[in-house]
Amino acid sequence: MKHFSFFHTKISKLQAVAGALVLAGGLAVVAHGSVDPAHIHLKLADASEGGARLTMAPAARAAMPSVVKISASKVVKTPTAFQGQGDDDGSDLFQQFFGRNGNGNGNGRFLIPQQPPSSHREGGLGSGVIISPDGYIITNNHVVDGATDVEVTLPDRREFKAKVIGTDAKTDIAVIKIEAANLPAITVGDSSKLQIGDQVLAIGNPFGVGQTVTMGIVSATSRAGLGIEDYEDFIQTDAAINPGNSGGALVNDRGELVGINTAILSGNSGGNQGIGFAVPVSLAREVMDQIATHGQVTRAYIGVRIQEVTPSIARAVGLDAPKGAMVTDVTPDSPAQRAGLQSGDVITAVNGKPVDDSNQLAIEISMMGVNAPLKLQVFRNGQTVNMNAETAQMPGTPVERASNDNNKSGNSALDGVSVRSLTPNTAEQMGVAPGTSGVVVTNVDPSSAAASAGLQTGDVIQEVNHTHVSNSSDFASALQKGKNGDSLLLINRKGNKLYLAV
Repeated sequence: MKHFSFFHTKISKLQAVAGALVLAGGLAVVAHGSVDPAHIHLKLADASEGGARLTMAPAARAAMPSVVKISASKVVKTPTAFQGQGDDDGSDLFQQFFGRNGNGNGNGRFLIPQQPPSSHREGGLGSGVIISPDGYIITNNHVVDGATDVEVTLPDRREFKAKVIGTDAKTDIAVIKIEAANLPAITVGDSSKLQIGDQVLAIGNPFGVGQTVTMGIVSATSRAGLGIEDYEDFIQTDAAINPGNSGGALVNDRGELVGINTAILSGNSGGNQGIGFAVPVSLAREVMDQIATHGQVTRAYIGVRIQEVTPSIARAVGLDAPKGAMVTDVTPDSPAQRAGLQSGDVITAVNGKPVDDSNQLAIEISMMGVNAPLKLQVFRNGQTVNMNAETAQMPGTPVERASNDNNKSGNSALDGVSVRSLTPNTAEQMGVAPGTSGVVVTNVDPSSAAASAGLQTGDVIQEVNHTHVSNSSDFASALQKGKNGDSLLLINRKGNKLYLAV
């Protein structure tokens, strides 16, 4: 089983045992030695000597001023303790809430709150990269996800409160901003030109010890299928990356940003094993631009489910090599259906560019923009077929915001919450039963009242103030029935229902 670690870390103490041993050994030599230092002649380097040096120092100097430390914290509520009345021992949490038979028929125990809910603040560290002189910083979504307070420390030790501009969980990219000017923005490179064997530096704040630079090579490009994010196109590197490096910079030998450090394959140790992953800056920049401009990411689609073409599939359909993306399903009334795509087709090229695998195709189309023209080359029944299509907006994006724009009553309880209508496909992804209706929460502002109440991205809101909601229009109307600005929500969280008061 693979174990992936993200680099957002809690502060821990350094272990200094090895350093103490070295120091002790050095003292022993001095104590027992009898050599007169005046008789020791050292050959010192001539600072004027020239010659080529193999060093990455210029690249490090160029990039280090742009890499910052990010401290994020959030308030975590401790569940209410319950005192039971009845013959159950209360050891099973499911029995505590739903009765011995799990049906709430009174055969279980009565629950009496033993003490009010308590809360505590949790903090962690990550890294970020300054991308513009006026304070925009790119980092990982998991560094700031759910945070109510975000603080940025620059390499010159200045500290700033940061605002989360937007996040994208599907690529684990987030953009935050500090109020500052004339900041040292990093130079953005071209990650598409990276080759296996290229030297790279990983810069970040591992374990909270301070800014650290490690060196390695590009071990692989376009690494996918890891199950870390929805859209994966990772740069793999053996540069030492450890907890706290999340959101830090991966730079080339010229100090140009080529990736955002994101995760490591850590085994059971949780530390660096020489296998680290970074989001290529080409993908991160697309996401970043949309977040900075619109506060959200709008993705395109054509309406197909696709899978890898394995060597055995390639032989079965008559392809010369296991390339392309095989269509397994076509969404009705989608761009793909209108173009004539069918199950069993293999998409081998888009706009003249060969398709290597299904992951590459999914990422490229999602970032093409809505209404982009496509020329598809398709392999069908041993023949090559050319088709024309046009991308459409992926269903549910951009998100519909539950704000005063669609809430005429002035109810602000759910300001900062973004939702979209629940579709059958989305319901399956959210882990709720088929036929469930409601709206799915796509974003929650960490500083909002809803976040404090416990509302999470991925929750399905089925009722607002005891009014059933089937879509976003119902949702906006139901908000107006809140009393004194408060709203009572019935939430479906991965198949389990609960109420939240916001």
